[in-house]
Amino acid sequence: MKALTLKHLRYFEALATHGHFGKAAAASAISQPALSIQIKELEAIMGGPLVERAARETRLTALGEDVLKHSREILTRVEDLGNLVQSPSGPLSGRLRIGVIPTVAPYLLPSIIKAMTQRFPQLTIEPKETITESVIREILEARLDVGVVALPVSEPSLREFSLFNEDFLLVRPARDAGLPMPSSSQLRTMRLLLLEEGHCFRDQALSFCSIRNIEPQHIMEGSSLSTLVQMVGAGIGVTLIPEMAVGLETRSADVTIARFQDTPPTRTIGLIWRKTNPLSEKLLKIGAIIRKTAEKNNLNAGHGDQTAVY
Repeated sequence: MKALTLKHLRYFEALATHGHFGKAAAASAISQPALSIQIKELEAIMGGPLVERAARETRLTALGEDVLKHSREILTRVEDLGNLVQSPSGPLSGRLRIGVIPTVAPYLLPSIIKAMTQRFPQLTIEPKETITESVIREILEARLDVGVVALPVSEPSLREFSLFNEDFLLVRPARDAGLPMPSSSQLRTMRLLLLEEGHCFRDQALSFCSIRNIEPQHIMEGSSLSTLVQMVGAGIGVTLIPEMAVGLETRSADVTIARFQDTPPTRTIGLIWRKTNPLSEKLLKIGAIIRKTAEKNNLNAGHGDQTAVY
């Protein structure tokens, strides 16, 4: 019988993630037959089937679920061990896998990458745009090193580092430019355009408007802030967008922007990473660089909690 190897665990983790032999093989840069052989070898080592094979997808067996849990723990520790090769006092090098939520990525990510590559020329940044839930999951599974998300995420095994606060602004059709600013309670009676389920910005907007049970006639959904703003320009309704998105998203739309008075809705953007990550000190330095980048982009970096590191 063959001995258990990290290769077995990596290929099995890929299969569990993608739920399909072909997709897992492509993601692992090997042929599908080669992946199948590795999985069969692992099943022989574990003493039972790990997946239920079907034409379109695979499902993990009870044994497969247990093996996956331990496999991800092992792969996470191996990833952390690999990071130790980098000297804590030396320059950051190698690759940095960073997840960024969609309501931040288009507006801040290009500036982050530029600033990081200038500061650390030996660093290869591998960005991924995805929703908060996926960022958290992939960090915990060591498939991402760090994430840029809205805080707090309240995950005990993750460290949080506050970067800056920013306000939400109201986007209305241009014809409404002279109308009084609606209150949060008045927004509940208007047709509100929101991002699809899964986006934390959607939840934040609903919270500000104190909306719990959404009436379908008062809601329309979009896959991006750009889509929402364009729909507002077409006179379909109103929406909220983060301040960093205003310049890019409203320049070609027939809309007007208004700022809430008194207590405007806000969010805190920050970094998250595993507490066990040996690069924590360097990630703090990265956080400082991103903070300065946000300041140059005229975000409210000075209003954030500068000590919010947990």
